[in-house]
Amino acid sequence: MKGSQKVIDSLNMLLENELAAIDQYFIHSRMYDDWGLSKLYERLNHEMDEEKDHSDWLIKRILFLEGVPCMTKRRELLVGTDVRSMMKNDLTLELEVVTCARNVIAICEEEGDYQTREMLEKLLYDTEEDHVYWLEKQLRLMDTIGEQNYIQSQM
Repeated sequence: MKGSQKVIDSLNMLLENELAAIDQYFIHSRMYDDWGLSKLYERLNHEMDEEKDHSDWLIKRILFLEGVPCMTKRRELLVGTDVRSMMKNDLTLELEVVTCARNVIAICEEEGDYQTREMLEKLLYDTEEDHVYWLEKQLRLMDTIGEQNYIQSQM
């Protein structure tokens, strides 16, 4: 089914963010593992898998719309150097995904592509309710109990 080129281009733009999120969570999870923070490693490994799922949904939808998924572009990675900066960087990326997803949903509305919009609403829900919320909660915990206590609780 030939889809709107505007929708396909927008989906590819969102795909750039999702692919970057996979890579960023990958490096951050391995850093946590290296530092002995097994709980954070496990959580980010889970987040990386969810980003793979989001990328898979986007790729399949682009192909369905007879477009070509762009797998070579990614937004710049924001690799942190400590737990707080890593979480802040992950939050920055996720908030960009939220903004981008909302914009692509609006384009789908304009173009009358309600099925793609429905898929993106699920992606947006995962991003806002799971990823963003969890990161904000972790940063708040660091402020509440202190960064060293937080880090110790993640071993």
